[in-house]
Amino acid sequence: MKVFVTGGTGFVGHEVIRQLVAAGHQVVALVRTGSEKKLAPAPEVTLQPGDVLQPNTLLEGLKGCDAVIHLVGIIREFPGKGISFRRLHTEATRQVIKAAQDQGVRRYLQMSANGSRPNAKTDYHKTKWAAEESVRNSDLDWSIFRPSLIFGPGDQFVNTLADLIRKFPVIPVIGNGRYKMTPVAVENVAAGFVAALELPASAGQTYHCGGPQDLSYDEILDLIGRALGKNRVAKLHQPLLLMKPAIQMLQSIQQFPITSDQLTMLLEGNSCDPAPWVNAFKLELTPFYPGICSYLQGNPAA
Repeated sequence: MKVFVTGGTGFVGHEVIRQLVAAGHQVVALVRTGSEKKLAPAPEVTLQPGDVLQPNTLLEGLKGCDAVIHLVGIIREFPGKGISFRRLHTEATRQVIKAAQDQGVRRYLQMSANGSRPNAKTDYHKTKWAAEESVRNSDLDWSIFRPSLIFGPGDQFVNTLADLIRKFPVIPVIGNGRYKMTPVAVENVAAGFVAALELPASAGQTYHCGGPQDLSYDEILDLIGRALGKNRVAKLHQPLLLMKPAIQMLQSIQQFPITSDQLTMLLEGNSCDPAPWVNAFKLELTPFYPGICSYLQGNPAA
């Protein structure tokens, strides 16, 4: 197949493109000006200059394609730079759907997020849900994927925590640290996308993508510490009554590491049942601890 990919320069996008090429597909990767060097040159990959909010570039890139994998998403807004959930989640998805329809491309795979639902508490999940609704209301042969926390080489979450554990004797934890996640390896997420291209039964389905175990935030810290050779990660649990107003006050500072929306999502958890997804695509899931060991051990700068 010839597959049009948005978000190909990102963490998940790199792995999706790698697996598409390994499976024998041709890739057209939409790339914003200045980001071309983020993708290694390959004869199977054509770079299409453009933007998900520029319809003409989408139409050009979709010519002759058989499928779309739409991965574009953000975890934090910067409204002053025009970077918002509404634009990059909802509007971008509508533009990609319309361009696919205009070019007669039927197969469409959408990256969403676990926790997307009507009446969600955060704008992140609300706009992801709105994007899903646009997909569901289209006449395309769509599949939607909702991953939990994705880990792998180059991720932000695990590598940021690993850096803190290396540098500091005590790690601050917001609240009780018991909120759960179902961490899933990036190679497993990508494998699901690639397999869906040639599985007609997956059309019209929404899949929750998670790893083989639920882990609390505290357990994740302990496993990262263990991967780094630490017997124990000392934690200082911070009361929510103090942290919520502090985060609300400081979140407008770009360098501040967390926003109120991100705190809400963290506290409500990010766990899911991956069994339907695993069974549909016959996946072999990578457990969290051996998965992070593969890129944290022996690489202080991972």
